[in-house]
Amino acid sequence: MKVELLTTSGKPIGAVELSKASTVQDVKKEVYKIKKQLYPERQSIRLEVKGKGAKDSDTLENLGIQDGGALYVKDLGPQIGWSTVFLSEYAGPLFTYLLFYPRPSFIYGADAASSKYECVVTIAAICWSVHYAKRILETIFVHRFSNATMPLSNLFKNCSYYWGFAAFVSYFTNHPLYTPPSDVQMKVGLAAFLICELGNLSIHIALRNLRPPGTKVRKIPVATGNPFTILFSLVSCPNYTYEIGSWIAFSVMTGSLPALIFTIAGAYQMTIWALGKHRNYKKEFSTYPKQRKAIFPFLI
Repeated sequence: MKVELLTTSGKPIGAVELSKASTVQDVKKEVYKIKKQLYPERQSIRLEVKGKGAKDSDTLENLGIQDGGALYVKDLGPQIGWSTVFLSEYAGPLFTYLLFYPRPSFIYGADAASSKYECVVTIAAICWSVHYAKRILETIFVHRFSNATMPLSNLFKNCSYYWGFAAFVSYFTNHPLYTPPSDVQMKVGLAAFLICELGNLSIHIALRNLRPPGTKVRKIPVATGNPFTILFSLVSCPNYTYEIGSWIAFSVMTGSLPALIFTIAGAYQMTIWALGKHRNYKKEFSTYPKQRKAIFPFLI
């Protein structure tokens, strides 16, 4: 059957011959044959100009497309691989933070490096490094992405956020005039940080095991034999819950206001993401547990 392809501005791309069993992915391949700059990852195929993008696995029959029907193609702009984005996001703050740790003279002055280092300053540098090294290793060995790419513009936005906050937090935490908290506060914060980091890793591994390699299978996430995954019984996105917990703990451990500001900014964004994922879970799975919240147990 013949299907008309149009841009979301109404300009014709061309007509293609497809079958009812053809998928959205097949449509994208046909678009690419006509317009080489629109590689499949750059396209969003829609039934309406302002509608949602159809899934690659959807067939034309399932979408209700008849002979002579039309589909709209939205250009998502230049794309970049998720792994590349995450590696850039996480390697940047790791090196940016450590840039300030030696107290270089061009930042703090000639005598800064000879000033006494409080124990918590070194511990904070180690914790920060562990967190972002973990993220890099998870990107390489743990995460399985449902989408291969994301808009290139997100790379600059995300890197600005992570790298900028890394410099902000590190500048003050490594400053020669930094005043450390009490030993008790430091130890409590450190213990909580390590627990939350283990929890975050546990959730990421549990999520990875839900999706067989090379597939886009989606299942309801549930607790496994790992005690850290019990949080799945309370929230949809415990990885974000643990992530926020890690940065609250880091802020307590260092007694750092910049770290707390970073925590609040991150918590706000992760709450938005969690609410969106929570809504999608409830729409996708009719048996999704009603007692779960999105990110904060019993609250949100």
